[in-house]
Amino acid sequence: MHNFLQIMEIIPNEFFSTGLAYIGAGIAILAAGLAGIGQGMAAARAVEAVGRQPEASGKITVTMILGQAMVETSGIYALIIAFILSSK
Repeated sequence: MHNFLQIMEIIPNEFFSTGLAYIGAGIAILAAGLAGIGQGMAAARAVEAVGRQPEASGKITVTMILGQAMVETSGIYALIIAFILSSK
């Protein structure tokens, strides 16, 4: 029981909460980086598809741009969360 009370004294510590905020910011930056990798992979697949079927390039391009926009918003949200958490 004594160890539990010692742990509960550490949790409200400002250094502990700041450390957790920085860990969360790091995870958010990782998510933004993975979104960028996903965008690159989607663009590569779109280029391959246009190379295979040049007549469908309009539909492929529109679909790729919509997908890129959706992925970009999640990456931007992750960066905003990282900035908010790192400013604590």
